[in-house]
Amino acid sequence: MLKYLTDLIEKAKGQAKKRLAVAACQDEEVLKAVHEAALSGIVEPILIGDIEKTQVIAKELGISIEAYEKIDVKNLADAAKTAVKHVSSGKADFIMKGLIDTSILLKEVLNKEYGLRTDSLLSHVMIYEVPTYHKFVLLTDGGMNLEPNLEEKVKIAKNVVRVCKALGYDMIKIAAIAAKEKVNPKMIATVHADELKKMCNDGLFEAGVVIDGPLALDLAVSKEAAKIKGYDSQVAGDADVLLVPNIETGNGIGKSLTYFANSQSAGIIMGAKVPIVLVSRADSHEAKLYSIALGSMISELN
Repeated sequence: MLKYLTDLIEKAKGQAKKRLAVAACQDEEVLKAVHEAALSGIVEPILIGDIEKTQVIAKELGISIEAYEKIDVKNLADAAKTAVKHVSSGKADFIMKGLIDTSILLKEVLNKEYGLRTDSLLSHVMIYEVPTYHKFVLLTDGGMNLEPNLEEKVKIAKNVVRVCKALGYDMIKIAAIAAKEKVNPKMIATVHADELKKMCNDGLFEAGVVIDGPLALDLAVSKEAAKIKGYDSQVAGDADVLLVPNIETGNGIGKSLTYFANSQSAGIIMGAKVPIVLVSRADSHEAKLYSIALGSMISELN
């Protein structure tokens, strides 16, 4: 099982090189990450955006982008449209967000005429390498869906299962997070978690997927806490995935892992026909590089 984010790069190197369409490529950290991914043999970049500005950035960084395909598009919406059309026409394998608002890119992704929408739901998946945890922890959804209903949480769970499959997991342990372990009709998170567990037990998800819930965060990640509270399950203390009830919970857990626990991370949007690399402007180019490697691994499943 992969344990370090650097392992993503090594695994992606062993696959066929993927064509990455970068929407609004005139961003320093994005360009640096894309260049490193290209040097590592993971991707063939297709730089879409203001090429003059991109060349200035490349010169400042001391890197050469001459070998990369470049499409000069000044308008941000047009850059997003061009990137999406490259994927829908088979000219690119996946997409990365550059210096562009997320809403602009996703509007083109969801365009009925040429977009990449499916019958699934777009959801955000983060992978964290946490110094105090014994393996990766995946977090979903702290970036896209505000208050998902039960049907939406099923789709979010299926999206994260796909990410885990790309990582090579045979068994996927998902903790449906809530504030307590007992089902309380006044706490919808506990009700949804219990339903997800029942659906999993009834075979809604593929073989190897185990969902337990409702689980408080301590039970999901600490065997000691589970032992003290007398809670016995395959997931308790060994969760691969934290499936959160709403965006505030996911955002809070994720940023706590980053800023309090010094965790490294990679992020991806799932639910479209291809993975979409979408990370925060505040993320380092290393985080962006790991996310590119993750996108490459997922696109291998397409």
